[in-house]
Amino acid sequence: MILTILTLFPSTIEGYLRESILRIAQEKGLVRFRLVNFRDYSTDRHRTVDDRPFGGGPGMVLKPEPVFAAVEDAEAKDGPYRKVLLTPAGRRFDQALAREFSREERLLLLCGRYEGFDERIRLGLRWDEVSVGDYVLSGGEIAALAVAEATARLLPGALGDPESAEQESFTAGLLDFPQYTRPRVFRGMAVPEVLVSGDHEAVRRWREEAARRRTAERRPDLRPESDPKAGTGG
Repeated sequence: MILTILTLFPSTIEGYLRESILRIAQEKGLVRFRLVNFRDYSTDRHRTVDDRPFGGGPGMVLKPEPVFAAVEDAEAKDGPYRKVLLTPAGRRFDQALAREFSREERLLLLCGRYEGFDERIRLGLRWDEVSVGDYVLSGGEIAALAVAEATARLLPGALGDPESAEQESFTAGLLDFPQYTRPRVFRGMAVPEVLVSGDHEAVRRWREEAARRRTAERRPDLRPESDPKAGTGG
């Protein structure tokens, strides 16, 4: 996969891409990240990427010319991208969408800044509009990293244990079950006996029940209507 991020602040992203799962995925040749500063596509001597909004109002708005030029250049070099516009007006990003993105050969993310972007950016290019939550960020870089990591870690081979991605929160519409490690007792809190019983089927049942109970208590909105245990408290 080629994952291109259009941003005015590539240095805020570079360090994170060099660590942990994202570094490993690159070393394995599973994903190639490209950071493109779309200021480089501005044609005036001041390298302008924003301007005051027509009709007045506070702040500045991203201009269409540099963004169009950056997107068109990326597609001329690599071929068509699935393009993602990070915006509060978009579809809520979730695990299902991350899995969908992970099947793409090329993914491009546009990080907004300032008071937003010229509407012609949205209208003139074919985007998936995506939001990472109902809150305000100063720009799209943190959102882009969330999308990039959630997507790249689902690429086959990115995780050391291939079952990890199948047993995580949200994968089956449930939160993850509680996890424990050594020591068996810490400050009076003991590991549940079933987890050290050696009975793999009992462990599986306990984990499934614990995941259902935790989801019912903390995120009942995730429970699928077809779940025969939905509404029973797990």
